Amino acid sequence: MSEAHHEIPILTRYGDLSQDESMTSSENYQVVSGSSPIRERVGLAIDGANAAAAVKTIVAAEDAGVRQIWMVQPPNLPDTLTTFSAAAAKTSTVKLGTSIVPTYPRHPLVLAQQALAIHDLAPGRLRLGIGPSHRFIIENIYGLQHSKPLAHLREYLEVLRTALWDGKVDHHGEFFRVVATMPRTAQIPVLISTLGKMAFQLAGQIADGAISWVCPVPYLLDTGIPALRSSALAARRSTPILVAHVPVALSEDRDSVLSAGHRFLDFYAKRPFYANMFSNAGFQVTSNQTIPDALVDSLVISGNEATISARLRELLEAGLDELLVTLAPVSEAGEDEQQARLIDLIGRL
Repeated sequence: MSEAHHEIPILTRYGDLSQDESMTSSENYQVVSGSSPIRERVGLAIDGANAAAAVKTIVAAEDAGVRQIWMVQPPNLPDTLTTFSAAAAKTSTVKLGTSIVPTYPRHPLVLAQQALAIHDLAPGRLRLGIGPSHRFIIENIYGLQHSKPLAHLREYLEVLRTALWDGKVDHHGEFFRVVATMPRTAQIPVLISTLGKMAFQLAGQIADGAISWVCPVPYLLDTGIPALRSSALAARRSTPILVAHVPVALSEDRDSVLSAGHRFLDFYAKRPFYANMFSNAGFQVTSNQTIPDALVDSLVISGNEATISARLRELLEAGLDELLVTLAPVSEAGEDEQQARLIDLIGRL
């Protein structure tokens, strides 16, 4: 197995400093003080279907005051890290985060190489979100075996983080055998996807942070964060941050918001990992595999700019560390205009 880490600096929860003074947060991602702008803790997810368009959007978002950009990595869209490399050369301050890079199709050493290149271009601005994805994607699309996802994720993260942070990895495990020396270290935070309680526990044990996706806020506050805290305490680590996914609909019309929410969310009702999480959060998927209106109301923030801004602040004050905001468009015809409004909203927080 890899050599054991000693004191591992991680992204500390906002206002939740460790009692052990030897546990410090990453130099690149210090805890944001209460006097810092709220927008430092609110990131925007953007579409990566066209890499050139995505780079333009990232540049425009930085100009508008947005401090964090997130991009997903579907199996059929351009490579997110390649897009980030181009964006890094055209921006200077905005943080760039993946949410998420699936682990099974990409060797951890290959991901470390890609991350190191972006770190060279934009030091301190990359955050890697990784996760095992889902069986139907990994097996039906990639044709790979999706076995023991949490065990695979644990080992993957160990190889990836050791390569980046220590610059040298000598790992002989169940899934990976890696012996390599990197040209230099890069203390890039590595966060993992979290839906179920066991994933939150894993994040508390070994990751620099947790990233949720379509998880109701009460579930995060009552289940996710306590699991992060308890597992981090048992591992003698500071509690990692939680980046909470928040869909936003720019509309005050309830019917339009419900329609937008169902278009955005019903897909997840058909996926076992998500359906189980919804059930554990108190929302049962309907017999025809759609989500109930009550879950849309719980997940989707809606209203005008002032209402949404106020609600984002409330979520942070309630105990969420960071927010990953995704547009749930109320109409396809005006999606670009809605995205521009959302960029302006976040940049003004």
